[in-house]
Amino acid sequence: MDIKTYMQGLGENARVASKAMGKAESGQKNQALLAIADIISQRAEQLTAENQKDLAAGQANGLDAASLDRLALTPKAINAMIDGLKQVAALPDPVGEITDLSYRPSGIQVGQMRVPLGVIGIIYESRPNVTIDAAALCLKSGNACILRGGSESIHSNQAIAACITEGLAAVGLPTTAVQIVATADRDAVGELITMNAYVDVIVPRGGKSLIERISKQATIPVIKHLDGICHVYIDDQADLDKAIRIAINAKTHRYGVCNAMETLLVAEAIAAQVLPELAAQYLAKGVELRGCAKTCSLIPECNRASEQDWHTEYLAPILSIRIVDGLDAAIAHISQYSSSHTEAIITENYSRARRFLREVDSSSVMVNASTRFADGFEYGLGAEIGISTDKLHARGPVGLKGLTSMKFIVLGDGHIRQ
Repeated sequence: MDIKTYMQGLGENARVASKAMGKAESGQKNQALLAIADIISQRAEQLTAENQKDLAAGQANGLDAASLDRLALTPKAINAMIDGLKQVAALPDPVGEITDLSYRPSGIQVGQMRVPLGVIGIIYESRPNVTIDAAALCLKSGNACILRGGSESIHSNQAIAACITEGLAAVGLPTTAVQIVATADRDAVGELITMNAYVDVIVPRGGKSLIERISKQATIPVIKHLDGICHVYIDDQADLDKAIRIAINAKTHRYGVCNAMETLLVAEAIAAQVLPELAAQYLAKGVELRGCAKTCSLIPECNRASEQDWHTEYLAPILSIRIVDGLDAAIAHISQYSSSHTEAIITENYSRARRFLREVDSSSVMVNASTRFADGFEYGLGAEIGISTDKLHARGPVGLKGLTSMKFIVLGDGHIRQ
């Protein structure tokens, strides 16, 4: 197979399909999503059988337990895909929404209309459920998409793709609105991220090495985040019961996720009160603690943190802790070391909370809440395609609106410029 020719064909098909999707009515798009959900439900056994092929190959190739867990299409995972399709179908359609319509002195009306991005290329690893999540969000937002899953999930992805194709055909939408790259050849990724004539944006979902490669080599805009170095700052005017609950949840609710806390900052004035209790709970849960000299003096079991620790996204039961003078020092630390993903302050001081919200430059900034809330579903987006730490064009969890853009519209009645 000539990869370049094959990928160009996918691009041409997607561009044509994107025109039809941009014009599709909300009801038709919703019907497609519900039809896909029904087909997946009917073919659950077939999906499981294809997934078993991937799992067997993964075990033979030495995939670790965590990777195999992400790869598995369990009955629970299949039901979650079905529920996800129904949830996206129930969401308001952003396409065609007109906002900020106002009269100008000339008599014209000026506003903005939300429109699809066009063709979205999505590159992801392991989890076959991403195939459904990505397809659902792209379809509902009026886009066409080209999906390139990992080679380890190729049988699962192709089986899911067949369900999507049948669902689209059932309601008269172009079956090429969602295309799965059918080859595991790595050159396909290189082609996809440089097909400027056909693809409008790339969304990588996976490990840091994948996202770094895409970011460096893509000639198309990329929606991405590289690291989730998230901070929680416990202020000296915090409610310590709240602080302990939040700091424990932010770290230990799940370890291998991008919105888990990796560095805890504690105001020096209350460090001796709160850190011993926190340390006891972390150690009981098997969390390794690494801290500054002051932290180590309060927690005998704490190892001394290196400079690299402040730069590290552990994705593991490891936590860095630093005692800081106060709010200014906490903001300075975050400014230096954050990956601009999610930061939180625990405080009862309204003015300090407002300062933290205003001065911390991350995609999600929180007051008295766990960083684990940085998630499209928790934000009411219904689902997310990923999280962006860039400032253009989308920032934070990227849902339906993040897969659209705005164009200016002008309404007149024979108006001419004087």
